[in-house]
Amino acid sequence: MSNFKSYERDQPLLMPIDLREWVAGDDLVHFITEAAERVDISAFHVSRTGAGKAQYHPRMMLALLVYCYANGIFSSRRIEQATHRHISVRYITANTHPDPDTIAQFRRANAAAFRAAFAQILMLAGETGLLKVGMVSVDGTKIDANASKIKSLRYDRIQSLRAQLEADISELMARAERADGDESGDGQTLPEEISRRAALKTKLDAAAKRLEDRARGGSGSNPDGDPDDPSPPPQAPKPDKQTNLTDPDSAIMRKSARHEYRQAYNAQAIVDADGSQLVLGTNVLGTSNDRAGFEGMIDALCAGLGKPDTLLADAGYASEKIVTALAARGIDPLVAISRGDGARKYDFRPPPKHPKPSPNITAQWRLEMQKKLQTENAKEKYRKRKSTVEPVFGIIKSVLGFTRFHLRGIENVKTEWTLVALAYNCKTWLSA
Repeated sequence: MSNFKSYERDQPLLMPIDLREWVAGDDLVHFITEAAERVDISAFHVSRTGAGKAQYHPRMMLALLVYCYANGIFSSRRIEQATHRHISVRYITANTHPDPDTIAQFRRANAAAFRAAFAQILMLAGETGLLKVGMVSVDGTKIDANASKIKSLRYDRIQSLRAQLEADISELMARAERADGDESGDGQTLPEEISRRAALKTKLDAAAKRLEDRARGGSGSNPDGDPDDPSPPPQAPKPDKQTNLTDPDSAIMRKSARHEYRQAYNAQAIVDADGSQLVLGTNVLGTSNDRAGFEGMIDALCAGLGKPDTLLADAGYASEKIVTALAARGIDPLVAISRGDGARKYDFRPPPKHPKPSPNITAQWRLEMQKKLQTENAKEKYRKRKSTVEPVFGIIKSVLGFTRFHLRGIENVKTEWTLVALAYNCKTWLSA
């Protein structure tokens, strides 16, 4: 007769459950919960009146989000399910179960707490000797927005649709008035099709205004033009300028000429290139231009962890303004000045019939940087760029599984990207 272990599911547990016995001693959960306890309670956005229904503790909610992001659980509904199904998550929440709305609201409202936890982890890494701010790499990666590119409209198409809607609404209003006799319709009695068209026209009016404000250099996360271009912005948007009706702050962009266009954000990261590969700074752009907002990232890094010695960057950051500003700070910039032709040594595709000529470099700062990058010392340092910052994006996308933002709007997306970087740093620290 076979000898099997008994598994009586209806057997009640005779002693109280100690969740600590169910979690391995080397589980990432212990590191994250300890780190969350170090975050100042004042960093959290919570109700401080003491009235009403009791709140979930913000440190517990912070640990819950960081641990779930580190394990590829991103949506608030899946996080809530994990509080029932995942032993380590159940340990974090002490067998409580925040609902999806509570999780989503906490994630949107606590950017300051995520930044504080992010800084706390890096400070601990510095104290233990894991992190020394010396050489850093910077790069950006395109991550899908929580919006479809079919909801993006060109400025000229918006104008033609607005005119078409105006004509349709006028015709439907006339038909409604004829049907009502002498009674003119108002917002309460208009037919459903008129209200629907009016709502769409309102969206298109707002979209057109966003593009017009950006063209004039007004408010907006994705202003037209290059930040290094001193020429004044145009007074009206170009006909092919686009905006998205679902997430206006996102934009259609692609990784390179070999990739397809997607509705995305440009997620930026500064990474330690001296061994730890920890993310030291983050930013998110609504434009494919990597140079926008770069100085702000450097300012934050210098004010927090300290000034790096050397900065490695690809041609997306090739700017006289950036190179000069870094040198003025005492940071040695190593920035590629051209992207090259993109040709692979063994390319399966046939060569182009009309290859683009190599760019003719004439600017003095570019010539100086080109000469500098040809030295053996600079070559040895610059080789570290690809092996430091690019693997970080690969781990975030392939190991953590984060390939799409779940929030909308540039500020919310920046918050989520900080949370992703925090989860990555915790996971990297444990494996160091």
